[in-house]
Amino acid sequence: MRAAVFHSPKPVAEHPLTMEDVHTPQPARGEVLLKVEACGICRTDLHITAGELPSLRNPLIPGHQIVGEVLSNGPGASLTVGSRVGVSWLGGTDGTCPFCRMGAENLCDHPVFTGYTINGGYAEFTTARADFCEPLPGSMSAEQAAPLLCAGIIGFRTLRVAEVKPGDRVGLFGFGASAHLALPVLQHWGCEVYVATRGESHRALAHDLGATWVGDATDKPPVQLDRACTFAPSGDVVITALSSLRKGGIVAINAIHLDRIPQFDYDSLLWGERQIRSVANMTRQDAHDFLSLAHEINLRPRVTVYPLEQANDALAAVAEDEINGAAVLKCSD
Repeated sequence: MRAAVFHSPKPVAEHPLTMEDVHTPQPARGEVLLKVEACGICRTDLHITAGELPSLRNPLIPGHQIVGEVLSNGPGASLTVGSRVGVSWLGGTDGTCPFCRMGAENLCDHPVFTGYTINGGYAEFTTARADFCEPLPGSMSAEQAAPLLCAGIIGFRTLRVAEVKPGDRVGLFGFGASAHLALPVLQHWGCEVYVATRGESHRALAHDLGATWVGDATDKPPVQLDRACTFAPSGDVVITALSSLRKGGIVAINAIHLDRIPQFDYDSLLWGERQIRSVANMTRQDAHDFLSLAHEINLRPRVTVYPLEQANDALAAVAEDEINGAAVLKCSD
């Protein structure tokens, strides 16, 4: 099969992926073989290929927003052949650690991450644990379904971590693939949405999607926020979000990698029972709940589609903030 393979960290301009012919994988016990229809590009893929996250597998096929058709089952797996499923970042857990036993599988001590610790979806075929595959409705194209599987799910979890309630004033700081999917959910809940982001095209998209207010990346909204969610890997943005909160408000940081947290004044920014929380991974329940809601409200991502052979170009476009919405690889016909 054809696959975009990562061997060693490089700046995105130096094309960190190579197109190669590799063996088609075979499903092990509990796994299924998938024909990859589409795979979304995530900023986490940039962190992996740039070496900002430690390399855990070499060589590696990245990609963790996979829409695939079930071709066959390995021993012990029983998904319907021909059905369409989604595979996300959390590709497996041990099921026995204290976190798994308390229902917090996103914090599992021995997790498997799709496209990071195991091969992912920048390829024509892949394997995945059957119990971590999520059934997908056939009404949505593979290219539109792919961003829901990480950008959408993790954005939804971010709203949960921030404890957003219907009618809240919510700030979205950074407006890429994840935030542009969180905004319609917030509107469905009757929230006012305030967007601060760099890039005129991102601000225009936020306006088009009906944000209450839109400003530059470090602009403070004109009102105090009940909740704030940051989607940029910048500590400066976290401080801006924190400075925008009312007393008792929560900032949820959606970033697997953050450049730094600058020094800040406790008395003016954190006192008053304001809170900063991190968002770690997602759970299968998050995936189920979000995908059900996305189907209910007819959520359709804005996508820019690239052929698999142009995976490096897609990564570069995401890195340069040239994508309005989400970038997706079309991996097979």
